[in-house]
Amino acid sequence: QSESLVVCDVAEDLVEKLRKFRFRKETNNAAIIMKIDKDKQLVVLDEEHEGISPDELKDELPERQPRYPSHAAEKTFIVYSYKYQHDDGRVSYPLCFIFSSPVGCKPEQQMMYAGSKNKLVQTAELTKVFEIRNTEDLTEEWLREKLGFFH
Repeated sequence: QSESLVVCDVAEDLVEKLRKFRFRKETNNAAIIMKIDKDKQLVVLDEEHEGISPDELKDELPERQPRYPSHAAEKTFIVYSYKYQHDDGRVSYPLCFIFSSPVGCKPEQQMMYAGSKNKLVQTAELTKVFEIRNTEDLTEEWLREKLGFFH
């Protein structure tokens, strides 16, 4: 069997939610966590969080080492609205797309997420796209360093 990428559609209600999220007026950090529904081959909403720091966000992600060996590590798509305080005192609210792609995922999951990532990024019109291999890497320091390349 060929290992072809599977491109999943983005659920309609999620597209709408992402559109609203882009234009949110709140100034706190917020996150939309998404996952793929394997059976429907759809990217769907998993959780929403308001006022969540990068470190708190990290704690919401599926564990890298699952408690049950039968559960493979879970991949996750995150759109994160982050209050970014620049060194010169300016504040901006970049929307970051974070693809949490822990090592040890099932190959089929690998293919689905890899194939659907770009479609989701295009759908949500995101330019700041980051990938983490290890949920421990998701820290405020890491995010600031990544965002520093854009400004």
